[in-house]
Amino acid sequence: MTAQGSKAAADAHGDEVPGQLDATGRIFPDLVVPPLAEGPKRATVIAMCNQKGGVGKTTTTINLGAALTELGRSVLLVDFDPQGSASLGLGVHPHTLDHSVYDLLMSREYSFDDVVINNRMPGLDLLPANIDLSAAEVQLVSEVAREQSLRRVIDPVRDRYDFILIDCAPSLGLLTINALTASDEVLIPMEAEYFALRGVALLTDTVSMVTERINPNLRLLGVLVTMFDARTLHSRQVLARLLEVFGDDVFHTVIRRTIRFPETTVAGEPITTYASKSPGAAAYRSLAREVLVRCARQ
Repeated sequence: MTAQGSKAAADAHGDEVPGQLDATGRIFPDLVVPPLAEGPKRATVIAMCNQKGGVGKTTTTINLGAALTELGRSVLLVDFDPQGSASLGLGVHPHTLDHSVYDLLMSREYSFDDVVINNRMPGLDLLPANIDLSAAEVQLVSEVAREQSLRRVIDPVRDRYDFILIDCAPSLGLLTINALTASDEVLIPMEAEYFALRGVALLTDTVSMVTERINPNLRLLGVLVTMFDARTLHSRQVLARLLEVFGDDVFHTVIRRTIRFPETTVAGEPITTYASKSPGAAAYRSLAREVLVRCARQ
């Protein structure tokens, strides 16, 4: 098959084939998943961050987490959005919660084990959120070291997990600053739409500010193109522009637009179990391998 033909096949089916052109126009790498580390765990903390809503941030948090568990990694998802979308996406209705991540931020009365939910799927735990978290944005302002509040929650349990994924709120407020302060890496999901490009400079400026002033260990893990439709010139132009701006920081894996993702939210489970053989599930498994390889190189 010619390079042009292999790219057309990838565009049509969403298959990422090592050694052939992928949707980004680059050669898709042969991803060798690193073995599980021996000895005590020390979770890699990744903030899923974009101040624009509707870019696939929560979808990516849930499905990347589920795909990592299939590769033998233990994962904690932290729902850090007052809308509670990640909780809902795992079948936990925010309005039914007795306790949430808000209680861990604002009270010493509750422990991590009082709040964590660990019965959704093997290897995947959840710190849920609900609308109470919106009050923390105001209440934390008067706290000493307010940007360190989430780190104080996460650090004591990093030895339980291989990865901690934080689903950030669609803003650049104090909650997001907390998430970036607590993280080792930031993953930026970007919808393949023009308006998604407009706020990227503000987001990267915020990440740079946190790196310079608060968390010098914070790194950009990568930019993930979501809701991509290779049939449209617009999607292809946005992808090309992202490659110009971010270069190799753009993941080879591209998440394509599909009706399956909204269906999984209603079902309350990841696409890897809801539609395990779908292109969407394959894409997030590919992303999980890319994440493992990139983290191993850091």
